[in-house]
Amino acid sequence: MDRRQLRAARRADASGSGPTLAEREPARYPGAKGAFALFGEVLLTGLLIAAGGLLIVTLPAALAAGIRHLRRYVNAEQSHARTFWADWRKALPGGVVVGVAAVVIATVLAVDIVLANTGALPGGALIGIVGWAGLVVGAVALLAAAGAWTPETGWRTAVRGIPAALVADPLGAVYYAVAAVLTGVVTWMLAPLIIAGLGCSAFAVVAIPARRTRR
Repeated sequence: MDRRQLRAARRADASGSGPTLAEREPARYPGAKGAFALFGEVLLTGLLIAAGGLLIVTLPAALAAGIRHLRRYVNAEQSHARTFWADWRKALPGGVVVGVAAVVIATVLAVDIVLANTGALPGGALIGIVGWAGLVVGAVALLAAAGAWTPETGWRTAVRGIPAALVADPLGAVYYAVAAVLTGVVTWMLAPLIIAGLGCSAFAVVAIPARRTRR
């Protein structure tokens, strides 16, 4: 439907003289019609991710399962908690490997940041900036990999596809970074807010790629 046809459809919908827009075009995301219900589902997903990622190294599997859970929800598909845990179990074997690698990298960067702040390292300010930037980049990569994971392709394909996915949508990478930083900030402000932060990050991974299809 082009713009002229869309305007005509809107006039007919408003006047009642023709088919409604709902009859002309099916909703793209039928499960996301209610804003309050969607917000509640995002919070529930954050709680599920927090529970699934309690051991830290299981966080990638929990993120992947949470993202798939929200995708099903906005598409009005079966999105029960048991489907989340089924995805979590499928994502766990490779996800633990990704989680261990992420913990090691994050620990090294965190130690560098602490040492930089103490002045024990030459060029401490620059090292601190690089450390924080590395943490953000790692968080973006983790979100991208979790969003690309499927039971059929596995983690190896998801991780290998990170550079191509971020290069193809650099603005989306910036949005991922904002979501990751906001999750860190709200968690630092009040630890229980990590539930909302994780849920919003998972929803960002669902929503950000979808924006390109609306253009």
